[in-house]
Amino acid sequence: MPGRTLPTFTLAEVESHNSTKSCFVTLGNNVYDVTDFIDSHPGGGDLILEYAGKDIKAILEDETSHAHSEAAYEVLEESHVGFLASADAKAEPTGTEKTNGAANGSNGKFVHPRTGMSCEEDLTKDTDIVSDYKTHKFLDLSRPLFPQVWYGGFSKEFYLDQVHRPRHYKGGASAPLFGNFLEPLTKTAWWVVPLIWLPLVSYGLYLASEGFKNPLEEVPYFAFGLFMWTLIEYLMHRFLFHLDYYLPDNRVGITLHFTLHGIHHYLPMDKYRLVMPPALFMILAAPFWRLAHTIFFWNWHIATTVYCGGVFGYVCYDLTHYFLHHQNLPWWWKQLKKYHLEHHFLDYENGFGVTSPFWDKVFGTELKSKPKMI
Repeated sequence: MPGRTLPTFTLAEVESHNSTKSCFVTLGNNVYDVTDFIDSHPGGGDLILEYAGKDIKAILEDETSHAHSEAAYEVLEESHVGFLASADAKAEPTGTEKTNGAANGSNGKFVHPRTGMSCEEDLTKDTDIVSDYKTHKFLDLSRPLFPQVWYGGFSKEFYLDQVHRPRHYKGGASAPLFGNFLEPLTKTAWWVVPLIWLPLVSYGLYLASEGFKNPLEEVPYFAFGLFMWTLIEYLMHRFLFHLDYYLPDNRVGITLHFTLHGIHHYLPMDKYRLVMPPALFMILAAPFWRLAHTIFFWNWHIATTVYCGGVFGYVCYDLTHYFLHHQNLPWWWKQLKKYHLEHHFLDYENGFGVTSPFWDKVFGTELKSKPKMI
């Protein structure tokens, strides 16, 4: 905790720091500059700005809307820039005192026994790269990851244990994967997904509409394709992306797993390796085009409409996935956000539904694990 050599601010001065260029908050008589945390906050930068220039005691203690772990208080300590002038100061325990209370178990904080994390705030605490590598002997985040996985000689058991312990790289930046000309191909901004696929969905529906007397006749087939996507999403996430139990214990299997989905669990808050690259989706989507036309072999237009409904479902899935990680969402999505992030820091062997937990309930993989009290 910094000493009182730090400057003193009046309440009016703190309130003037209320933008993305300079964002201050207070907790008791402590003043914190959280400007650098706006973009990496798991609840979205809008939530930070909502409390810019204000005291954050209420939101920190409101676990119903947004639970905070001791990591949140550690982030504050690193951002401590001064104190409120005595006339404006409020008597309030410091972040360090609250953190120590949590560490001692006095306020009932929980951590998962495998990850050491208690809530989504922990996902955005920067990993100490040197210390992490010395402790776990897995991957050095300062060097390209792909060759380390390929040449690492890791056993399947060790790899799965480590890749499901989330790390956070430099405020949410993308850690190097190849470290060469291939690097840009590994990153995809969220807006690329609707930009590419929605026009193609619209064009496909236009072509398919020529086989219907009334365009409204397409709606039930489109809805069926959309519904089937929710099942495909669940099955792919559970049996392809999390092919953990059946993963070959060799470097080919481990490297493919890491490239396809493992890197997302290893660095879950990486904004540019979250949605699916267009080339990968084309590879995965091609068999489903054939499947749709095999099932509805008697009518090309119906098959195409069903397929377009499925692709639209994929677009909704990828956007939902991105926003669950990086945006402050309306109240009806907050539980879905909490559910999905628990899949990352609490129990990666359950909770495979992203857009909905419906199929988790059907197949008995709904998140049920109880974290361990410390």
